[in-house]
Amino acid sequence: MRVLITHTNFPAQFRHIAEYLGHSEQNQIVFATRTLRKEWAIPGVTKVVFAPDTKTESLPHPLARGYDDNLRHGTAMVQACETLKKRGFVPDVILGHSGWGQTMFLRDVFPDVPFVGYFEWYYDADSAEFAFEGKELDAMERARLRTRNTPMLHDLASCRVGVTPTAWQRAQFPAVFQPKLVQAHDGINTRYFAPAEGGRLPIGQLDLPDTDLTGAEELVTYCARGLEPYRGFPSFYESLPAILEARPGCHVLIVGEDRVCYSPKLPGDKSYRETMCETVPVDESRVHFTGPLPYGLYKQVLQASSAHVYLTWPFVLSWSLLEAMSCSCLVVGSDTEPVREVIRHGENGLLTDFHSPEKIAETTIDALARQEEYSGLRDNARQTVLDAYCLSKCLPAHLNLLARVAGVKLPANQQQKQG
Repeated sequence: MRVLITHTNFPAQFRHIAEYLGHSEQNQIVFATRTLRKEWAIPGVTKVVFAPDTKTESLPHPLARGYDDNLRHGTAMVQACETLKKRGFVPDVILGHSGWGQTMFLRDVFPDVPFVGYFEWYYDADSAEFAFEGKELDAMERARLRTRNTPMLHDLASCRVGVTPTAWQRAQFPAVFQPKLVQAHDGINTRYFAPAEGGRLPIGQLDLPDTDLTGAEELVTYCARGLEPYRGFPSFYESLPAILEARPGCHVLIVGEDRVCYSPKLPGDKSYRETMCETVPVDESRVHFTGPLPYGLYKQVLQASSAHVYLTWPFVLSWSLLEAMSCSCLVVGSDTEPVREVIRHGENGLLTDFHSPEKIAETTIDALARQEEYSGLRDNARQTVLDAYCLSKCLPAHLNLLARVAGVKLPANQQQKQG
């Protein structure tokens, strides 16, 4: 099977699919990406880089600036695909992440090739995402938000079928498109993200750079791509003084980059970390910012966690929540729609009020104090991932979808489940 995969960041959500298909010499896999990451190479997968033109003679209308960027991605991808055609590569199926624009014109280059779109989020001024903070958007803000869906609307019209990772995310798309969308998660490698042998990893075995955990008896962990409001960082940080006071042997590990991925930036380019550290006094010898970590160290943090705090707006669900659950973490999660799809309070985790640092602290202190009593929640958390989000179930679903859309039959050795 010939497959063209595209995502602006290689390999992102398509890592498992690309790795699996790339293992077979019967497949020809091309991955088109905007960012060439030299440290990432997948056997059997050819990387092609498209480079959007950033030069412009005049600024577009303010509402068209995002779409202008989408068009530059789309036209750069067209040029890359035309080069592939000249080299004799015409895919049986295209798999592409929608939203940046590089997928908009794929059917114009390959009109007879079915396109499977990956759709994460549809922006709606009247959705739970924007009602969450109770902010009223004016007409121009609503219009700007509407234009963010432009590349996705093109892709929803042109794709043969679309994929969304969770039921909550699928429900955000207009009803007219939902019959075209299949809910299928990317999948968690539960063999890799698993509890340490014998239960939790002893804190003393954690070897984190520049992190002194001397005297730590308990670990509260928090992991996010960016330390920002959408992932509840300010609320979490405000909860720390109460947690540290109530649990003298507790240390806190905060894993993630000091940047924003989804939230608005603060005035003056000050980060949310800087702002919170200036306004909320904590015992800095017990609160540790690790920055982003390699997978191995990140997994060890989860394996050593006494209580793992995951907070999010009504938005895209993070892989990190499911990875934490797969490691049998005791999760303190926000009582918000995407989390409630996965966490059932008192069964496989604990839910708390996103907006209340006091409630976050109270629930986390309770989790730390009742470790033995809550051991069943840890087991149930991992079982939840094994039952519904394990790569051994999710990957075959994606592979079979691609093969069905392409009109080909996967060889038996490519239908085997992966753990």
